[in-house]
Amino acid sequence: MNSVTPIEHIADWEQRLARQDAFWSREILDRPVVQITLPRPNPAFPFPKEKQYASLRDRWLDAQYVAERAVAGVMNTEYLGDALPCAWPNLGPEVFSAFFGQEMEYGPDTSWSIPNLDDWAQADTLLFSEDNFYWRKLIEMTDALLEAGRGKFYTGLTDLHPGADAVAAFRDPQRLNLDLLEYPDDVKRLLDRVEREYFRVFDYFYDKLSGAGQAIATWAGIVSSKKWYVPSNDFSCMVSEAMFEEFFISGIEAEIRHMEASIYHLDGPQALRHLDRLLAIPELNAIQWVYGAGNGRATDWIPIYRRCQNAGKGIQLFGVTQEDLDILMANLRPEGIWMSADGIRDRATAEEFLKRVSRWR
Repeated sequence: MNSVTPIEHIADWEQRLARQDAFWSREILDRPVVQITLPRPNPAFPFPKEKQYASLRDRWLDAQYVAERAVAGVMNTEYLGDALPCAWPNLGPEVFSAFFGQEMEYGPDTSWSIPNLDDWAQADTLLFSEDNFYWRKLIEMTDALLEAGRGKFYTGLTDLHPGADAVAAFRDPQRLNLDLLEYPDDVKRLLDRVEREYFRVFDYFYDKLSGAGQAIATWAGIVSSKKWYVPSNDFSCMVSEAMFEEFFISGIEAEIRHMEASIYHLDGPQALRHLDRLLAIPELNAIQWVYGAGNGRATDWIPIYRRCQNAGKGIQLFGVTQEDLDILMANLRPEGIWMSADGIRDRATAEEFLKRVSRWR
């Protein structure tokens, strides 16, 4: 990767980046990675004036407005611990599928694609195109963020879901469940073709960002100089271990091996049946376990985190409170820990939290 551009308003940005780079190999420079952000008490940077749009879709697609809001959000936030400012172009979690001709619908806070594969005989008509509207829009938004964020924040990669999640978007998840039984060869052929295009898409944006001196970031919060990403398969909660192995694990392994580093997004208790198979992938660096609302807190899942650590994988912990910290420190090893803190309201409390983490040995 090319050298990384400094963040002008964070004096120790290099040290923060180095700690996050070390996370991938479960090394500790001086303490585990801790991300803390606070709103500035007297925000001085103006947010852009609200605009009137003909539709919610138009608001999502206004690249310049997105970039202006990103600058204001960053400049009105205090970044503590290892937090580094970043903003990523967001057209919704199914934008990768939209590159193949799907249409998207937009709500206030999320978007979704409209299934467009009614018959497997039409599968070959699903084609990636550089003339695709959403592809061109994502490039436009990325360029706008790069220009606006120079020296202020790192521009990240969007949320990309290839593999099963892409095919489920084309087909509809419930129909894809039946397809695994009724049209297994058609599913495998489309998975293979989609996966090849994914590498083309990822490398295009990775090369654009790294060539502009960006550390690599995305929605997951990690910021690193390495070529990394977040492989996932949210559809996997609907399939058995045998079907996961037959249809999807080879694509996940290929995604992981395409990167210098990776953290698998394991989403929800129904996906836990696949954890051991994922932990057996030698090149996988870490697990992001998302247990979901109503399923407790990080400290309720100590056995899962121990399984990950015993397999030699790092773990990402979200929303760690001051009360959680002692339990985590007593039950987990500090190597390979990346955490975001929650419930911290002022700099003094943040500094005390960091001191406690630095004693984790």
